[in-house]
Amino acid sequence: MTATAQKMIRVMLVDDQNLVREGIKSLLNLAGHIDIVGEAGDGEEALSLFAPLAPDVVLMDIRMPKLDGVSTLKQMKDTGIDIPVIILTTFDDHELVLNAIRAGARGFLLKDVSLESLVEAIDCVHRGETMIQPAVTERVIKGFTELQKDGGSRVEKDPVQDPLTQREIEILRLMAGGYSNKEISRAIFKSEGTIKNHVSNILAKLGVRDRTRAVLKALELGII
Repeated sequence: MTATAQKMIRVMLVDDQNLVREGIKSLLNLAGHIDIVGEAGDGEEALSLFAPLAPDVVLMDIRMPKLDGVSTLKQMKDTGIDIPVIILTTFDDHELVLNAIRAGARGFLLKDVSLESLVEAIDCVHRGETMIQPAVTERVIKGFTELQKDGGSRVEKDPVQDPLTQREIEILRLMAGGYSNKEISRAIFKSEGTIKNHVSNILAKLGVRDRTRAVLKALELGII
């Protein structure tokens, strides 16, 4: 399907730096199927604009004045605002990344991401999937390991009643690396349909609803 034939995706930008918003807006205007419907300079302003602007996807900075990205995600969850959020940041803060994902972020990208990857992430979360940039996943894994060393008692371990197979663990590791179903199918020489079935089984066994939470829970349980 060509970009002109695609349904327009309504995107809202939330960042306290006007220059950053302008730069992202200029880039996304090149995509052809993305419509920037509004902007906000902090979480409080964003929460007041979600209803009137009705965005399909929100691109949000993690650190902002008044109400930061994590706090905004938590308020969205508490008030039943179900809009997929992609966090964009320049900060290398492992615990902040984990908190944002746990608060409901559907995507997580560094601000130096390419236009192609940013558009792919928007398309991905708009379809109901999750997208974490591989570089961010590496930071999460590293940060989680450090948190475990400093005091792993913060994480409550729930044993998996139905253990994952070796194939499922292999796929889970690739998921943690940020690979899509198509890329995983090519990597292990299985059909994309087979990979989708494996992913569904992984989610069911871990008792989670999406790939991001599957990776997080697998990290918590020491499976990967």
